[in-house]
Amino acid sequence: MIIECSYCESKVDGVLKGEHESYDPNEDPFPFKAVLLQCPVCNNSLLGGAELIQISSDKHEWSDAFRLWPKQDSHIDWSIPDIARNSLTEARLCYKARAYSASVVMSGRTLEAVCKHHNTSSRTLAKGLEELKSKGVIDERLYQWSDELRKHRNIGAHASDEKISKEDAKDLLDFAEAICEYVFVLSEKFNQFMARKPAKI
Repeated sequence: MIIECSYCESKVDGVLKGEHESYDPNEDPFPFKAVLLQCPVCNNSLLGGAELIQISSDKHEWSDAFRLWPKQDSHIDWSIPDIARNSLTEARLCYKARAYSASVVMSGRTLEAVCKHHNTSSRTLAKGLEELKSKGVIDERLYQWSDELRKHRNIGAHASDEKISKEDAKDLLDFAEAICEYVFVLSEKFNQFMARKPAKI
């Protein structure tokens, strides 16, 4: 069964070690199958799920497995503007391809997109981030994350002997995603919540 291995960071034909089908007729008439798989490359365990899909009027088959554990990357929220979401997507792709410097550069480009979306007047990313902080778009903690990402983006973008490690690339990608989640998703959710809240509360 095809599944994405989090250790090999590629799709593999997992060796089936166990499976169990279940369904709730009140929720979904189609069964769900949980599968325990072994990666044929690195031998690590993967827990996946598959859904029964209809491929013709009288034929069904199981979908490829989607990974339940180790947990897959969360999707990138569609409320994040294209200019930032596209950079995040490319940062993830670079990370999965083990191009860690390139991933950090694209994570840094995501910050540039946040600045551009909020029409900062500064020509440099450093000044743009300061402007975002002064406008209240990001707080002090997010500013610190952003500034570290900016510094490492510069390391990745310029020829030097300094290397970006896998761990640093993943942390910096997480920072970029968290900043976008805060700026574009959670802030808007809070605004909507406050708009719904009765005035007396």
